[in-house]
Amino acid sequence: MERLKLVLQYFQSNSESISNGICIVLALVSVKLYTSFDFNCPCIPQYNKLYALGVMFVPPLIFFFLGILVNRHTGVMMEECLRPIGKRSKNPAIVKYMFTAMMQRALLAPMVWILVTLLDGKIFICAFSRISNSDLSSHVHCNILSLSQKTTELLMAKVPCKEDMIFRNSTFRKAVSRYVRCYSQAIGWSILLLLILLGALGRLIKPCFDDHATNLQTRYWSNYLDIEQKLFDETCVLHCRDFARKCVVQFFEGMREDTVLRLPLSPEVRYNREEDMVDQEEERLHGITKQEQMDQLLETWFKCKPELDITKMAYRPRVCVTWEDHNGKTIYSDV
Repeated sequence: MERLKLVLQYFQSNSESISNGICIVLALVSVKLYTSFDFNCPCIPQYNKLYALGVMFVPPLIFFFLGILVNRHTGVMMEECLRPIGKRSKNPAIVKYMFTAMMQRALLAPMVWILVTLLDGKIFICAFSRISNSDLSSHVHCNILSLSQKTTELLMAKVPCKEDMIFRNSTFRKAVSRYVRCYSQAIGWSILLLLILLGALGRLIKPCFDDHATNLQTRYWSNYLDIEQKLFDETCVLHCRDFARKCVVQFFEGMREDTVLRLPLSPEVRYNREEDMVDQEEERLHGITKQEQMDQLLETWFKCKPELDITKMAYRPRVCVTWEDHNGKTIYSDV
C-alpha cells in the first residue's frame, strides 16, 4: 500500500509525470485489450491479409491519436505555435522539444500493441499463411492430389482455422503455423532490439552534439509554459468564483425590500470579518466589474502575453497612508 501511495505521489507531482503515467496506462490497456480480444481469422484468401493487417495497425492508430489527445503538452504546444508574438518572442526549440516529448509518449502504446501481436504470431499467420513458402506449397501439391493453384491458395488460407475439418489434427497445418510464427517473432524481436539500440545510441550520442546550456534553457522554458498555463487556469477559476458570487449577491440584494436590522451591541467583529472578505474578493477581481473588461483581458492574454521580466514587480510603487488633523498637520504616517 505504501508503494502504491509513492507511485501515485510521483505521478501527481507534475504534469510531465502525469503524462508519463497516462501513456503507461494506455500501454497496459493495449496489452490487456489484445489478450482479451477474440481474434478469429476469416480464412478466406481475399480477406485474410486485409483483416489481419487491420487488426495489427488500426488499434495502434487509435492509441496514437488517443495518446496525443490526453497529452497536456499538445494543447500547450499548439497554443505556443498559434499565438501572436506580442511582447514575448517565440522559441522554435521549445516547440520542437514539446513536440518530440509528445510524440515519444504517444508512440508508446501503439508500439506495444504491434510488438505484442508480432510476438504472439496469430495475426501474422492469418495474413501470410497462404504465401508462406514455395516449398510448403509444393508439399501441398504432392500430398493433396496435385490440386490447382486456386484450390491450393484456398487451403493455405484455412491454415489459421484449426477447427476446420480439412486441417483438424493435421501436422501440415501445425508446420505452417510454426513456420510463419517463427517469422513473426523474429520480426518482433528485431524491432524491439532496434528500438532499444536506437534509444541507447540516442542517449549516448546526443549529449556529444547538443549544447548543454541550450538544452537546459529549452527544458526550463517548456516547463515554464506548462506551469504558467496551469496557474492561469487556477487564477481564472478563482476569479470566476468571486465574480459569480458578486453577481449573485447583487441579484438577491436587488430583489430585497427595505428591512429593519436588529444588531447586537458589539458588531465590530462581524463588520471586520465581512470587510476582510469583501477586500479579499476585490483584490482577486482586480477592478474587473464588467463582461467586456474580462473579454478584453482574455484577448490581451492570448495576443500579448506578458514579457518574461519580473523587475517591474520588484519596483512597483507603494501606497503610503498619512493621517492629518483639520489644520493639515501630520499626526501619523506609515512612510
